[in-house]
Amino acid sequence: MPSLSLHDSASAAEIAHAAQRLLDGELAAFPTETVYGLGADAESPQAVAKIYAAKGRPSNHPVIVHIAPQGDVSYWAAQVPPEARLLIDAFWPGPLTLILKRAPHIVDTVSGGQDSIGIRCPSHPVAQALLAAFAAGKPNGQGGVAAPSANKFGQVSPTRAEHVRHEFPEEVAAGMPVLEGGASEVGIESTILDLSRLDRGAGPVLLRPGHISAAQIEAVLGVQVFAPDAAAPRASGTLKAHYAPRTPLELASDARLQDVALGRNLPQGKVVVVAYGEAPKALDARLQWHPVPADPARYAQALYGLLRDLDKQGYARIIVQAPPATEAWHAVNDRIGRAAAAFTLDTTDL
Repeated sequence: MPSLSLHDSASAAEIAHAAQRLLDGELAAFPTETVYGLGADAESPQAVAKIYAAKGRPSNHPVIVHIAPQGDVSYWAAQVPPEARLLIDAFWPGPLTLILKRAPHIVDTVSGGQDSIGIRCPSHPVAQALLAAFAAGKPNGQGGVAAPSANKFGQVSPTRAEHVRHEFPEEVAAGMPVLEGGASEVGIESTILDLSRLDRGAGPVLLRPGHISAAQIEAVLGVQVFAPDAAAPRASGTLKAHYAPRTPLELASDARLQDVALGRNLPQGKVVVVAYGEAPKALDARLQWHPVPADPARYAQALYGLLRDLDKQGYARIIVQAPPATEAWHAVNDRIGRAAAAFTLDTTDL
């Protein structure tokens, strides 16, 4: 994680205040390397319920528990298989969430009523400082912060502190801290890997792609990573429609993009195209053309901030060029595909 300047990083006093708010059963928003999180004490059902209420999130949709590097995974999980230890050594702190069997003393509020739990250790220095301060305030020194992305349910995740303040003005006005941490380095949510059913012969199973790829996980474990099956646990960010802007978003093939450039089958009003190349010379006057990086890591880093910016500009539609269908683009394709799934758009009779 790059070092942060004093301008874009929360102070020690601000971090201590946010930790105390969490200890008091209140919400606090904080940066991670993936996106900003909306946090609450993972062991307090009342505090976690405030996350669900603020986001408008279904109560059966699990949240991820964040722990500090010095935290004890076995406090949260009933079993920590050797595969989990290998991945922790390889990728933590970092953007990898492990689904493990939940320890009996941990309330099922964080897992949407399931017997599993999602755990990760973020690499962002502000997140680590907050988690360490929060854990230090716990009698047993074990503190976990339940934290989904700090946005209304189903909407675009925040990658800057101002995104959070814009999303939750009432909570901020009521005293919810929003810790500064600069722009999120990764820009999309963590990889989620299910290891909770290894004793039943299922897994490892990739529930959500992210910055850490299936190939990287396979290289560490020496076994295949499988696609989700019907019995896989529910996990954050895996609904068909998710990560969506408020402006209708269309995912376009190259052939569709050619039609769009010529003004065919467009809605009334302004339309913006998000594509890898420069705008064609013959471009319909109703279109704005927004070039984006043709590199999956840079694209992921910019994606959510771009969607939030475009959402403010009064477009009738955001048309996104479909990324390549390769492993390197798996996570980006997952996010854009779910964003587009939130809209049913007619592109043949406009």
